[in-house]
Amino acid sequence: MTIFSVWAPEASERVDLVLPTEGGRLELVPDGRRPGWWAADVPEAGPGTDYLFSIDGGPGFPDPRSEYQPEGVHGPSRVVDHSAFEWTDHLWRGAAPLSGALVYEAHVGTFTPEGTFEAAIERLAHLVELGVTHLELLPVVEFPGERGWGYDGVDLFAPHHAYGGPDGLKRLVDAAHGVGIGVILDVVYNHLGPDGNYLSAYGPYFTSRYSTPWGEAVNYDDAGSDEVRRFVCDNACHWLEHYHVDGLRLDAVHAIFDTSAVHILEEMARRVWTLQSRLGRRKFLVAESDLNDPKLVRAPEAGGFGLDAAWSDDFHHALHSSLTGERAGYYEDFGGLAPLGRALERGYVYAGDHSPHRGRRHGRPLTGVPANRLLGYLQNHDQVGNRAAGERSSALMSTGRLHIAAALVLCSPFVPMLFAGEEWGASTPFQYFTDHIDEELGRLVSEGRRREFAAFGWKPHDVPDPQDRATFERSLLDWAEPGKEPHAGLLQWHKDLVALRRRLPALSDGDFHEVDTTWDEKAQWFCLHRGPITVAANLADHAQSVPVRTDGGILLTSDDTAEAGHGTVQLAPDSVAILGPA
Repeated sequence: MTIFSVWAPEASERVDLVLPTEGGRLELVPDGRRPGWWAADVPEAGPGTDYLFSIDGGPGFPDPRSEYQPEGVHGPSRVVDHSAFEWTDHLWRGAAPLSGALVYEAHVGTFTPEGTFEAAIERLAHLVELGVTHLELLPVVEFPGERGWGYDGVDLFAPHHAYGGPDGLKRLVDAAHGVGIGVILDVVYNHLGPDGNYLSAYGPYFTSRYSTPWGEAVNYDDAGSDEVRRFVCDNACHWLEHYHVDGLRLDAVHAIFDTSAVHILEEMARRVWTLQSRLGRRKFLVAESDLNDPKLVRAPEAGGFGLDAAWSDDFHHALHSSLTGERAGYYEDFGGLAPLGRALERGYVYAGDHSPHRGRRHGRPLTGVPANRLLGYLQNHDQVGNRAAGERSSALMSTGRLHIAAALVLCSPFVPMLFAGEEWGASTPFQYFTDHIDEELGRLVSEGRRREFAAFGWKPHDVPDPQDRATFERSLLDWAEPGKEPHAGLLQWHKDLVALRRRLPALSDGDFHEVDTTWDEKAQWFCLHRGPITVAANLADHAQSVPVRTDGGILLTSDDTAEAGHGTVQLAPDSVAILGPA
C-alpha cells in the first residue's frame, strides 16, 4: 500500500491522483489534520508506480516532492522505496571534521566521459590518492534536458535521471564512504528553474514581496510560508538521511529573503542537528554568500544561524587577482598583494571596509570565528564557468603561478577546496551549458548570456552558445592529462602539499592569531606565516632573495634551485617554498 499526499491549497474543489499506466484517476480527500493537504491510500500502488496530480480537473503535474522523474521534468513521478537499497556503510560515522577536510568540487556530467554517478565511482581511487576527504557534487536534482549545471532544478527531491537516478546516487555515496570519502550535495533554495516548475499550481511557494534575478522569490515569510519552510527543511533532511549524504552546500543564501524571527537557515540548521543526533552520524551545512556576514556561522545563542562553514569569495578574488593581474568587474576591489594578506589574516578583505566596486562599506569582521569556518579556493564552478569562455586558472597563469596558488590554498588557515581537474592543471574549460527542451527558452538563455558578457567587453560571437552540445563536450575532463607533463608534475605537487598539511599541525590550526603575512609590492614577493611554518613565493620575473621568519629549512619547494639562508630563501621566478623545522 502507498499513501499519496500533496499540499495543494490552490485546489478549490478537488485533487486527483493520475495513474498514466493504468489510465485512471483517483480522487484524494482533504487531510483534516493538515490544512491544505490532500491524501489517499492506494493498496495496489507500490515502488515503481508512476503518477501525477491533477488540480481541479486540470492536466496532470509531477509531485512537488517527487523522488524520481525518469522521463524528465514534465513526465510522471515514480514511487521510490528507500528501504530497498542495500547499504554497506553501516559503520560510517562521517568523514574528517571540516576543520581537517579537503573538499573536491565536481560536476557529475563533466567529471567523466559517461557523466553518471556510476562512472564517478571509478574515479574515487584518484581522490583517495590525492587526499580528498569530501566530494562535493554540483546540484544533481532533476533539471530540464540531459545536460546542465543543475542550478535550474525543479524537482528538489529527485536525483537527475540522466545521471543514474536514486539508486545511482546511493551507489556513489555508498562507494565513497567505503573508501573514506564523505559526500556533499550542492542544493538550491533561493530559486527554481522556469522549465518544468509546476509548484505555483499547487500553492504559494513563491512571493512577489521580493524581487530576484530569477523572478519571484521563494516564499519563506509571506502567507502560506510555513509549509514552504517545511518543504525545504524536509528536502535538506531527505538527502542527509535517505541518501546518507554527509553535508549540503547551500547556494547563494544572500538571495534567500526571510524576515521571520527565526530565519529559515537557522530553522534548517536545527533540523539537521536533530537529525544528526538521531542518526549518530556527522552532518553539516555550508553556505555560499557574498555578504561577508559572520552571522551565518555563529551559533544561534550568539545571534547567528548556526551553519557550519561558508565559502570565502574574498580569498578567491584576492588570490586570483594577485596572480593574474585582472582588475575588471568585482576584481577592481582587489589587486596587489595587500588584499591577499588581509584575506589570509582575517578571512574577509572587506569586513566593514569601503568597497569601490559597490560604492559603499561591505561586510563585518569575523571576530571570534576561526578560519576553518571558511572554505578557501583558487577555482570553483562559478569563478571558472561564469567567465565568458569558461577558462580555468591553467589558461590564465603560468605553471609556476599554479604551484604558488596551490601552496597558498593548501597552506591557508581555511578549509581548502579544489575544483575537479585543478589538481593537474586541466586544459579543458568549464563552460556554461544547458539543454532546454523549450526552444524559445533556450534561445533567450543563449541571447541573455551574450548580452551579459557584452557589457564586459566580450564580443558576442566569442561567447559559447550554452545550448550547443559542443559547449558541454568541451567541458569534459580529459583523464589522459594527469599522466602527461606538465600535468603530472602539478598533480604530484598537490599530493605533496596535502600530505604536508596533514603532517604539520600548524597548517590545520584555524586560529587567525597564528596567521601573519608579509609582502613587498614592488619586489613582488609574498610570505604566509603559520606559526613555525612559512610559505614564501616569488612573483617576480627574476630570481631573488625573500626574507622569511623561520630558522628551519625547506620542507617543500616547486623549484629545486631554492636555497634557504639565514632569514632568507633564494627563489627562482614564479616559484614557492615552504619552510619550517624538520
